[in-house]
Amino acid sequence: MASSSWTSLCTLCQEDDVSSQAVTWCTECEVMLCIDCDKHHNKSRSSQHHNTMSTEDYHELPVFIQGVSSRCKDHNKKFELYCSFHACPCCVQCVSNHQKCQDMKPLDDILTHVKSSASVQLLENDLKDLEENFHEVLNYLKSRLDKSNIKKTEAIEEIRIMRESIDDYINRLEQQILDELESKHSKMNSIINTLVNQIEHRSAEVHKLQVDFSKMTHFATELQMYVGLREIEKTTSEAAKYISDLEVGGHLNEKKIEIKISPSLQSIIEEVKSFGDIYITTNNNSSFSVHVNTERRDQAQFLVNTDPGMDQIEPSLLTKWRIPKKMKPCYVIACRILPDGKILILDNRQRRLLLFSKSGFFIRIVVTFKVKPYDLCFVRNNTVAISFRMTNLIELVDIAKNETTKRLILSHACHGVTSDGQILVISSVNEKKCSLVNLQDMSPTVLLGVWGTCIALFNEKIYCADSNENKVSCYRRSGEPLWTFMHTDIRNIYGLALDINGYVYIASHRNDVIVVVSPDGKTSKIIQSNADGIINPTGTDINTDKGMMIVSCQISNDDAYILVFKT
Repeated sequence: MASSSWTSLCTLCQEDDVSSQAVTWCTECEVMLCIDCDKHHNKSRSSQHHNTMSTEDYHELPVFIQGVSSRCKDHNKKFELYCSFHACPCCVQCVSNHQKCQDMKPLDDILTHVKSSASVQLLENDLKDLEENFHEVLNYLKSRLDKSNIKKTEAIEEIRIMRESIDDYINRLEQQILDELESKHSKMNSIINTLVNQIEHRSAEVHKLQVDFSKMTHFATELQMYVGLREIEKTTSEAAKYISDLEVGGHLNEKKIEIKISPSLQSIIEEVKSFGDIYITTNNNSSFSVHVNTERRDQAQFLVNTDPGMDQIEPSLLTKWRIPKKMKPCYVIACRILPDGKILILDNRQRRLLLFSKSGFFIRIVVTFKVKPYDLCFVRNNTVAISFRMTNLIELVDIAKNETTKRLILSHACHGVTSDGQILVISSVNEKKCSLVNLQDMSPTVLLGVWGTCIALFNEKIYCADSNENKVSCYRRSGEPLWTFMHTDIRNIYGLALDINGYVYIASHRNDVIVVVSPDGKTSKIIQSNADGIINPTGTDINTDKGMMIVSCQISNDDAYILVFKT
């Protein structure tokens, strides 16, 4: 592999002690070529089909990617195999060192469609999440500085009010308490500022990784992409662990300055020995919390999209948060994950649409309705659709503007609602039909025999779950039935979602379980139960881009919590 100090010169000409400006890079020969050598290279039978790139594109690759070679450094032979056990490429001579390894695969099979694999999207999402996490932590720490200054000002004011009621003897004690206040305040702010500087530096590193990642996806070869993914993933894991360590180590716990005036000031001046005490309190219950993924497995092991199989579907709990007391009473009838990871909650009790951060912090009430809503779905951009069972009404809500933008009256009751961004599908359980509404002209088409209390779209199919009949059905978009699934594990379905592989996730309200059904509707499995915190589930949703699943649980008539899982 050519080093960066002479990559602009033709490799072949240099061997003849001639300095010629290189114009292309052969990704298979791994040499720089000038114009003349490139012409011979293209005409040669052995190299005329090799992939090349311009030297400008080559230099756009990250430095560590430029150092990736397709040849074994020990045997100088081209990599042809891949050892899954050691997670490394091998040449034919390397096989002797892997005789006990059971899973040797052709390298071409591993690298096929590597740039379009799910791992690339997952890593890109992780980079974005990391940057968001650093941004959240920075904003939080800076807000703590503001609060600290406010508390300091309040403490000073309280001290000086008391000082006005006593004589010059208090001046010395006043100075002592102010000095102590300043010392502790400065020490606390110094610690926070140090954290801010460290995090800003790491945030800049993550941003640079994103730039390198973007260049890598555009210009890297499959092998370079493979090695690059491992390198970037390692760095992102370290950065994620750093944020997690901040939280675990208590560095993000809120500390505030408080002043306790000495009661002795109310007595005779000669008895006063101290103006008060300055101390820093830590409130663990109100400390800032940010979710980071520190357990991402080696991305290079999963570069090819494969169906994991039902046995491997085991969502892991990321976080659990409760609806704030100030928002109660609240009955969560539906929940949805937005593309940016924020979470929408549809409150049937107080007829509200609520927005929360992905960490569970309440953001705002998006809109309040005149009648009780029934179901919720994301449509596109900032738009969501809300169904109202009793009024045959669908409302389109802009969650950025906090307003209803369109109302649609149908000829039937509106239960479950879903959308793929092009159409809305609204189900009517009573009349056992649904309407497909074209979002361009809002024209409806009725499908008879397709209905459910919950409804979802996936790969040109309509999935319906009927809470009354305890069944899940799959239809073509034309309305042709494909399969129906019923099982004793399913009792009162209150939520329906699908993952990226077409597995159907069902929130079974009455028996406190989440059930997954295979894409063909033939088998099922309980993946979460009461023992995992599933109590009276009222809704579920999956964001395939974020690899997240949420479940809303109604633990009483006015109290609910949200479980967030990694899928």
